[in-house]
Amino acid sequence: MAQSHADAESDAQLVEAIEELGAKLSAAKSSITRRFIGQETVVDLVMSSMLCGGHALLLGLPGLGKTRLVDTLSTVMGLKGARVQFTPDLMPADILGSEVLETATDGTRAFRFIEGPVFCQLLLADEINRASPRTQSALLQAMQEKSVTIAGQPHELEAPFHVLATQNPLEQEGTYPLPEAQLDRFLVQIDVDYPDRDTERDILLATTGAHEDEAHGVFTAGELIAAQNLVRQMPVGEKVVDMILDLVRACRPNEPEARESINASVAWGPGPRAAQALMLTTRARALLDGRLAPSTDDVIALAKPVLIHRMALTFAARARGDDLATIIDGVAQAMLAERSAA
Repeated sequence: MAQSHADAESDAQLVEAIEELGAKLSAAKSSITRRFIGQETVVDLVMSSMLCGGHALLLGLPGLGKTRLVDTLSTVMGLKGARVQFTPDLMPADILGSEVLETATDGTRAFRFIEGPVFCQLLLADEINRASPRTQSALLQAMQEKSVTIAGQPHELEAPFHVLATQNPLEQEGTYPLPEAQLDRFLVQIDVDYPDRDTERDILLATTGAHEDEAHGVFTAGELIAAQNLVRQMPVGEKVVDMILDLVRACRPNEPEARESINASVAWGPGPRAAQALMLTTRARALLDGRLAPSTDDVIALAKPVLIHRMALTFAARARGDDLATIIDGVAQAMLAERSAA
């Protein structure tokens, strides 16, 4: 009986903590939208990735406010930010740092490590696909292990550490596709589209006057880490877990659970890291929406941003003009309809 009372008290504390965090996130979102007008889905996805301790890839044409959003997030979330403009001549040392040989006053020489911009808490990798694959891959260890190795010596990065990268469409000149291993390290891929007419009008009025609204800090680095720990404590029902597993496995070609559209068009599908990403992001989405646990609707809503950069079309599918977003949405909607009919 004492154990049951303790469990009930623990559950009540968890509910209270989740509700308090939800109110704080609402204030943070309000502060962000003062400078990044409209695009609520984009804001929710970026905030979800940070609540999960992950990295986000923002895909869109130049001039849509991607850089402005990341800069605002740095202020609101209380993180030490840094920015790297990726260019074709950028070298790995320009991101990670390098060792320099220094001569002391007594004539002795020694190497000293000079930290690069990656030693921050929120790194804006601007136009990441304009750099060569060699330079892009310099971020792999930092994104996965939160540390970098220079001249055989490991250097820990400050927690929390997030990479928010912007990417221009590959159809533009001077871009390189990101390595598949690096794409998999991004928790979500977020498409930033043109704003609608009313939103664009609001942007014009808000950003071309004598004064602009400023974002203000809502979180500290320590509070964000605590929020990330709380997200992992949120309960997830068996239906949601089964939906995540079924969806990920249905998107892998030649698996027993694979759908016909996947076998016909997809060269390779999402791995276990995709299922982990869905498990975390569904919790974060529920939290941002003021709910205490995720639902299957969260899985459907997050299917495309979590899976699309972890899959590739076959050559024949590209020749036919197939679209990964449409394929993923079709699989997700079909699974939802099957569960509704059952």
